[in-house]
Amino acid sequence: MKHLAAYLLLGLGGNTSPSASDVKEVLASVGIDADEERLDQLISTLKGKDLQELISEGSSKLASVPSGGGGGAASSTPAAGGGATTEEEKPAEKEEEKEESDEDMGFGLFD
Repeated sequence: MKHLAAYLLLGLGGNTSPSASDVKEVLASVGIDADEERLDQLISTLKGKDLQELISEGSSKLASVPSGGGGGAASSTPAAGGGATTEEEKPAEKEEEKEESDEDMGFGLFD
């Protein structure tokens, strides 16, 4: 990813066909060593291709990938006949809050 990011930065900077040495230079400027094998693979894969076309093709492919959703929302209303359970749960939650407080741990944030 770091090699691709450097390649894309060079593309945004106006270098339409970045070389391996250009990518190495960008990575070295932020203290990262380039992996020769991966860099050579990236350069050979992207050689002669237009970055804008690749980005638009990738975006259209990502648009068809399902992402998110489907995990049903939690209901704030109790189930049928559950009025009593709601009242029972409230005291239990208060007890948990007391257990999680800093006072019970014996130290505070700034001690």
